[in-house]
Amino acid sequence: MDWMYLIYFLLGMLLFCGAKICRKGEWNEEYTSFGQMKILQGATVLLISFHHMAQKTCAPWHESRYIVHGLDLFVPMGYLFCAVFLFCSGYGLYRSLKTKPGYLKHFIRRRILPVIAAYYLSEIIYLAVRVLMGEKTGALDIIWYLSGLHMANFNAWYIIAIIFFYFVFYFSFRFCRKERTAILLVFAAALLYTAGGALIDHQNDWFMRGEWWYNSIILFPAGLLFAKHEKKITAFFKKGYIVWLILSFAGIFVAYRLSQYLNGSVFGYYGENWGDPLKVLHRLGSCAGEWLVCICYVAFNFLLLMKVKLGNRALVMLGGVTLEFYLMHGIFVELFGYDFLEYTKSLVYIRSVPLYIIAVLACAAAATVLFRLLLKALLKAPLFKVPEDNMVK
Repeated sequence: MDWMYLIYFLLGMLLFCGAKICRKGEWNEEYTSFGQMKILQGATVLLISFHHMAQKTCAPWHESRYIVHGLDLFVPMGYLFCAVFLFCSGYGLYRSLKTKPGYLKHFIRRRILPVIAAYYLSEIIYLAVRVLMGEKTGALDIIWYLSGLHMANFNAWYIIAIIFFYFVFYFSFRFCRKERTAILLVFAAALLYTAGGALIDHQNDWFMRGEWWYNSIILFPAGLLFAKHEKKITAFFKKGYIVWLILSFAGIFVAYRLSQYLNGSVFGYYGENWGDPLKVLHRLGSCAGEWLVCICYVAFNFLLLMKVKLGNRALVMLGGVTLEFYLMHGIFVELFGYDFLEYTKSLVYIRSVPLYIIAVLACAAAATVLFRLLLKALLKAPLFKVPEDNMVK
């Protein structure tokens, strides 16, 4: 028996266990509620962990002797899962802005600084693990890592990107009188951020290490725009719902094939030549194709939620610790892989993919709990507290 079939079955059961399908003429009116968003984010962070495990076990860039098939489906899907997170982040910020009086007053201290704290805490943990696993690090290397400018945790790129766009959101909505102008500024920032990423070749010394830093970023301002016009957009998609659902699902595959063609035959991200205008245009063309895939994928997710009300309690719990789980699971992806970050032996090489998945998820769950406890203790520091007389009620 191929145990991977059981893994995929259990994954499907986990994603949809407790879900309720609305009858004809009925809708999940809570499809963008806090609870539904948390379940979606819990499911998405789990899928991201499968993507990283797939990259470690069966990505085509590994030597053939280390490739073990089973998770191949997840190898190219990471940017789609990040697109969901970015869209939910943009949506959530706008909804909080509209429903919580004085939301921006303590935004940096209450929203941005805790994420920065989580980032640096994860960097310290990853650095400690890397040293324990035998990485040769001098004093300058340690300072470089602890500064956060050279990442010990490669998966933390998303945290850096989202912190940047939190600041963009804050300054845009803090100082623009019109919401439309603020949203346009966030879109402009996303375009400039993407152009900046396209200027930089693949490298391991600084930020913007590759296209994954920007090939789904447009979904953050898209989430803001959707939140602003949610009622109109929802009403629009309710008309001819089945058609839109099918089109969005088919669009994922059509857009993906198009993006693959653009990346492989027309444009492409590789061909390292810093500042070459033609190469920058090629990267932007490839990125545009992947943005289209992201839009179709996110649209399908939310169209599905309009009729399917999620209700899995395990995913509710995971949705409450997505940041912690995201930052911690990568350690075990490496510790149980065929090597540790390509420079030394792993702690234990688990070649069986089903056992590898179970080990990574079990250890990541335990590490998430410990990381959350450490982060909570850190966030009790005066830096993160809002004075009681200034608290937003």
